[in-house]
Amino acid sequence: MPRQQLSPAQARRVALAAQGFGRPVDAAVRPGARQLNSLVDRLGLLQIDSVNVFERSHYLPAFARLGSYDRATLDRLTFAPRGRYVEYWAHEAAIVPVSTWPLFRFRMHDHESKWRGDASSWLSTSPRMERWLLDEIRDKGPLPASLVEADAAVFPRPDRTGPWWGWGDVKRGLESLFRTGALVSAGRRRFERVYALPEQVLPADVLAVDVDRHESHRRLVAHAARAFGVATTSDLADYFRLKSADVVPALRELHDEGVVEPVVVPGWGPTAWLHRDARVPRALESDAVLSPFDPVVWHRPRAERLFGFHYRIEIYTPREKRIHGYYVLPVLQGDQLVGRVDLKSDRRAGVLRVQSAWRERDLAVDVDLLAATLRRAAGWQGLTSIEVEDRGDLAGALRPAVAGPVEATGAPDADGAPDAPDA
Repeated sequence: MPRQQLSPAQARRVALAAQGFGRPVDAAVRPGARQLNSLVDRLGLLQIDSVNVFERSHYLPAFARLGSYDRATLDRLTFAPRGRYVEYWAHEAAIVPVSTWPLFRFRMHDHESKWRGDASSWLSTSPRMERWLLDEIRDKGPLPASLVEADAAVFPRPDRTGPWWGWGDVKRGLESLFRTGALVSAGRRRFERVYALPEQVLPADVLAVDVDRHESHRRLVAHAARAFGVATTSDLADYFRLKSADVVPALRELHDEGVVEPVVVPGWGPTAWLHRDARVPRALESDAVLSPFDPVVWHRPRAERLFGFHYRIEIYTPREKRIHGYYVLPVLQGDQLVGRVDLKSDRRAGVLRVQSAWRERDLAVDVDLLAATLRRAAGWQGLTSIEVEDRGDLAGALRPAVAGPVEATGAPDADGAPDAPDA
C-alpha cells in the first residue's frame, strides 16, 4: 500500500524538477556540450519530428530548459557517426545514447519475428532487395536513402505519390532493416537519415552487450521513473513505448530494490510511483514554450492529470476545424501550463509569427514573462522581430509586450528542408 501522499501541486513540481526545470533561464549564459550531454542523459532521448514550421522538435527540449544554445553543437553531438548518440524507435523515432541501444534489442527481435512471419511484409517479399541493400551499404559505407535509391534502378518500384508519404521500395526496405537492427543510423545529412551496418557505427563493446527482455525493461522503466519523478504505470510504459505486461514485473522488482515507492496523488486515480532521487521543491521557477513532443506533455493523459491541460496537436486537422492553431506550443510558467501559442518562424522575412495566443482556463499569465520567452525564441532562431496575429484571447495583451526589434543570437535554420505544408 502507498505510504506517502503528494498534493497535485507537489506532483507537478516533482515532475518538472525531474525533467530539468526549476531555474530561470539565464540569457547571458550560452550552454555548451557539457550541459547538452547532461540534459540528454537526464531525459534519455530526444524525439525527432520532421515538422519545421517553428523549429524541429528535437532542438526544443534543450531550448526550453537551457535557453539559447548553438544548434550546431547539438548536431555535432547527436548526428556524428561513431558519436555518443544514435537513433532508434525509443518513444517514436528518437535520439538515444549509444549505451541505451542494446536495451532495445527486444524490440528489434519483435519486429523481426513479426515481419518474417507476415507473408505480405517487405522482409518476407523482398529477400533479393534485402541482400542487395545490405551489400550496398557494406561495400560503399553509410548512405542516405536518396543515394541508395539512385543505385537501385535495376529494381522496379512504384512511382512516388507525394513528397511526404510516397516512399519507394528502397526506403521501405531501409526502414524495415533499421527497425530490426540490421541497419542503424550514422547521423543525418540535411536532416535525411544516413543508414549504416551496426559495425560501421557502434563500438564493439556496445555490439557485444546482450541484455535479456526483462532486464531491458527493468532498466528502461528505472530511467523513465527517474526522468518523470512521479508517474503512473501507464506513464512509465509510454516513456519508451513499453507494454504494461512487461512494465508491471519490472516495477515490482524496482520497488523491492527501493528504486521507486508507491504514492497517492489526489485526483490521479491509479497509484503513482515516486523515484528515490525525486525532490519536492517548495516552489519552482520556469518560463518556456514546449514542443508538442516534449516528455512533459507527449503523453496526453499525463498532461491532463498533471496540469488539467487538454492537448491535441492539430497539424493533421483541416485548417477550418482547428481550435488553437497548426503548431501550438504549451506555455510553461512556474509549475503550470498557463497558455498556448501557435508559432511559425518566417525565416525569409526574419519574423517570428505568433499565429494565435491563448490563455489556459482561468490561470494567470505573466504576459511580460511570455514576451521575454518569445523574444529569446526569436533571437535563437536568428529572427529580428515578432508579429502577433489577431487570434486568441491572449493576442491583444501579448502584441504590445513583444513590440520592437529582437537581437538575433542564433543562426537561421540551414538544414535545407521545407516547412510542412498548410502551416
